[in-house]
Amino acid sequence: MSKTRHKPLEFIIDKLTNSIENTSTGEVFDTAVVRMTLKNLNEIKKPDWNFDWAKEIKDKTKEVYKLTTYNNPTIIQGLVSIEDKQDHIFMHLIESAKFNKNRDKVYLGVPGNLVAYACKVSVDKGYQGFLAFDAKTALIKHYQESLYATHFRGLRMFIETKAALRLISQYFKS
Repeated sequence: MSKTRHKPLEFIIDKLTNSIENTSTGEVFDTAVVRMTLKNLNEIKKPDWNFDWAKEIKDKTKEVYKLTTYNNPTIIQGLVSIEDKQDHIFMHLIESAKFNKNRDKVYLGVPGNLVAYACKVSVDKGYQGFLAFDAKTALIKHYQESLYATHFRGLRMFIETKAALRLISQYFKS
């Protein structure tokens, strides 16, 4: 694994769903995950996001994906930035849309969906689902319990094949 220091991630797995689930009605919506390019930059409205997603998209070492519903592909539910490390995928950033954060969130399952997709990319590239990321210290236990992630050392965590396949089968049926 790279010795480069990465900013620790701070996302909460609110619920592992089969897709995303409306918090008030319980209705489940099918989702799509689509790669973002420079052409899509105008879809990201800066006040709605905490991170500099334009910087992530412009970084040629990274791939940024957006999560939307099939019924409304213009509304971004969440974003994830990943990098191909040639033997695993490294997750740099993950963020739910502003309306999917805190107590009044609209949908559950956005972070779980994006992590599952990053694991799927790892499987598709032949890395057996291995996904690494750096976690804030206070969230290491949360990721161990919610994602079955393994604490490697320091802030580094990874998701192994069995846990990755579990997430992928939950969110991506085909």
